[in-house]
Amino acid sequence: MSAMPPAARLRSAWRGIRRAQIRWARIPANVRGGLWIVASAALFTAMVALIKLAGKTFHVTEILLFRQIFMLLLALPMVIRNYPDSLQTKRPDLQILRIAAAVLAMLLSFTAFIHLPLAEAITISFSRTFFITIFAILMLHEIVGLRRWSAMIIGFCGVLFVAQPSVGAGMNVYGLMAIGGAACAALVMVIIRLMTRTDKPITILSYQAIGIGVLMIPPALWFWKTPSLPQLALLAAIGVLAAIAQLCNIYGFRAAEASATAPLDYTRLIWAILFGIILFSEWPSANVYAGALIIVSAGLFTMYREHQLGRQRKTKDAPPSV
Repeated sequence: MSAMPPAARLRSAWRGIRRAQIRWARIPANVRGGLWIVASAALFTAMVALIKLAGKTFHVTEILLFRQIFMLLLALPMVIRNYPDSLQTKRPDLQILRIAAAVLAMLLSFTAFIHLPLAEAITISFSRTFFITIFAILMLHEIVGLRRWSAMIIGFCGVLFVAQPSVGAGMNVYGLMAIGGAACAALVMVIIRLMTRTDKPITILSYQAIGIGVLMIPPALWFWKTPSLPQLALLAAIGVLAAIAQLCNIYGFRAAEASATAPLDYTRLIWAILFGIILFSEWPSANVYAGALIIVSAGLFTMYREHQLGRQRKTKDAPPSV
């Protein structure tokens, strides 16, 4: 039996891709969005695990520099294609504030990921949900009722239960850094909400990719260790996973309702437990499980209330039926 000619193989492969696309499009939107978010959570946690591995050899600033370099290489064709719009911002003040907050978020979070057990660090990072609500009140003038305030307070109790920031010699400095990183990450997300009113997504992406990379050059050079080829591949994988995880996140929220998919981000904890056990022989303690239950429950209630209030606002603003 003669082998299939290359052109025929190509046509067959293309038909297979088209059939897969048709089957994918037939899946309900919320299911498709949920699958994207679950994939994003797995990829993000894999990136964090690689950061923890790289942190055994490299300073956090060098890891962050390489992450930005490889992310910028992936984003560069889009930045060039949309030039000069990709670099034209109407809110340079917010761009600067966002870059500064993002740098702080990554430095604090990455350091916590390197030094804390993976499941513990990921659990504390979920507190950004509560910080987002606080910053939304301060910066977006959103009104928060008693139930959401109660959920935030309960959620923060869960965070403190996991972080255990005891006073004195036994203070969990890295737990506090994880909380600080979550707060800065929440600030970044609220600033992005403000910037989307005036700037295009490509502009926001461009300033982040370039700005954070430039700021990391001086400290990374100070702590520089020249990576070997396997180590360079590890650092490249961190940047690639970060870019793909963000794309999956975008596709997820584009395909489905945010209220239906956002809770699936908590699957990061499952991946963190698995990666922690397999790669680092880390078995989460009882306080991590208990704190995670409190944080996730409070976070889900906060998301539910935001969705419920959003629907009420839409109903109130809708034109009367004829």
